[in-house]
Amino acid sequence: MRAIKGVLLTCDSAVKQILLTMNEKDPFVIEDLDDYHLVIKADEEYRVRRELEAELEKNTYSLETN
Repeated sequence: MRAIKGVLLTCDSAVKQILLTMNEKDPFVIEDLDDYHLVIKADEEYRVRRELEAELEKNTYSLETN
């Protein structure tokens, strides 16, 4: 058995569901600990954070006042 370097992510359940959906395309989750914590591959952390930020931006709405 090999050790895998990981990073602990703490998030709310909505963000966790987005991460688990992202994980289906390109696996990066090492362990799903509970409703608020995931351990992901350390070398995937930057990519995951960048893709998550892009996904959250798609779901953000703002009112523009003219």
